Amino acid sequence: QVQLVESGGGSVEAGGSMRLSCAPSQNISSISLMAWYRQAPGKQRELVAEIDRDGWTQYADSLRDRFYIARDNAIHTIFLRMDSLKPEDTAIYYCHGDALTSNWGPQKDIWGQGTQVIVSS
Repeated sequence: QVQLVESGGGSVEAGGSMRLSCAPSQNISSISLMAWYRQAPGKQRELVAEIDRDGWTQYADSLRDRFYIARDNAIHTIFLRMDSLKPEDTAIYYCHGDALTSNWGPQKDIWGQGTQVIVSS
């Protein structure tokens, strides 16, 4: 089966920026709505931003001024640029895809393994 693979996490000081990427682990034909979620220690997983193939986007209200989601349909990859990072942005960031098609067949509800983002004060 195809997986989604996140990259770009790490540690940064407060006020800094970071860019995350998420791509399929193998060649695919298409993937529908893709999104970034995050889960902070002791908290529930929450939606950060999502984007469809036409470029429609939706953000968590508290993040829309600092986070920006983008998508490259040619390589079925999404990106998340995070600016003015705060310690409360520390979390594991997960990539999600609603549905994809590949040589392995259709898949739904695909999650990545997550990438850790740590923002120090």
